Amino acid sequence: MPFTPSLPCGLADMDIRHQWLSLAFTPGLGPATLKKLVERFGSARQILAANRKALEECPFLRKDSLASLCDQRPIAEAAADQELRRAENAGITLLCWDDPLFPPLLKEISDPPVILYVLGSPQLLSAPGIAMVGARAASSYGLQVAERLATELSRHDLVITSGLALGIDTAAHRGALAAGGKTIAVMGCGLDIIYPSQNKKTHEQIIAHGAIISESPLGTQPEAFRFPARNRIISGLSLGVVVVEAAHRSGTLITAHQALEQGRDVFAIPGRIDSPKSEGCHRLIQEGAKLVHSAADILEELALTTLASPQATRPQAPSLPPEEEKVFSLLEVYPRNIEEIILAAQLPAHRISEILLHLELRGLVASLPGNQYQRLAEPHSSSV
Repeated sequence: MPFTPSLPCGLADMDIRHQWLSLAFTPGLGPATLKKLVERFGSARQILAANRKALEECPFLRKDSLASLCDQRPIAEAAADQELRRAENAGITLLCWDDPLFPPLLKEISDPPVILYVLGSPQLLSAPGIAMVGARAASSYGLQVAERLATELSRHDLVITSGLALGIDTAAHRGALAAGGKTIAVMGCGLDIIYPSQNKKTHEQIIAHGAIISESPLGTQPEAFRFPARNRIISGLSLGVVVVEAAHRSGTLITAHQALEQGRDVFAIPGRIDSPKSEGCHRLIQEGAKLVHSAADILEELALTTLASPQATRPQAPSLPPEEEKVFSLLEVYPRNIEEIILAAQLPAHRISEILLHLELRGLVASLPGNQYQRLAEPHSSSV
């Protein structure tokens, strides 16, 4: 019976997936080493069939890896048996490195995962997409920019890929979902674990409207050392990586540098010069990253400008009365104190409070601690 990679694990395709899982569960065989073995022998089956002499002739294979591959095969095969059953019971699709549905962009990197565990649509992994990453402790400005940019890019049929972490990652996923677009979350743990737990609802929505993937075996805990490896998959799946907010020393910058090593475009959102959360983005811009103001900048750089115009698909807020529009025009995505707004608008304080409350109720303005306000949408201009 032919191999059917788009289906969850089953008897028809268990053999080839068992081979790959056996290799994945062999100690000392990391992704980079396995890629070299595949390039030398041709397939998982041929690697497992190779004798010790043939393996000893591989200059890149360490002695401990050679010993594991030759002497610990029964243990690895038993682990593979158990993993196949668990994946099947969880409705998880397994994509092997040589599976027709394995994403071609990810296959290009120097250390592609041997197996991808997928909840959701495996076909989506090969669709054109953009990665968006940034700080977990993001500012309200960063969260707004990430969500808005993800929404705009989704309306151009680009898949938004991120890591489901709190902060910028979550905002990117939500922006894509709000636009009715597709999004991929790459996890640094097993797919039987929801991490962070606060994102359970978003996790469910992504499975329904995208995909959640991992290279980690089921039961793998989200330990910190796993996330740099996870990040190479985020960038590897994508045409480019957008960094929204990142401190000077940040894990987000690791993703950006991995993207450069993989030959991907790197984009950075500028922020306030006095904000530590923007130091990493500004450094990337100094190093040559593309400064981004809107989705159009990304589309132009990637030569995707033939897609629908952002202006044609971007929803706009309803028109406002003159005084409300005047106050709204004084607000930015950066918070502004009410005293500054009163001074700039030259309207009575009580009137400013009324207008801000009305704008907030309409979902155009957000109130923040310390009597600060920021805009959330762009209305039509109205005639005075």
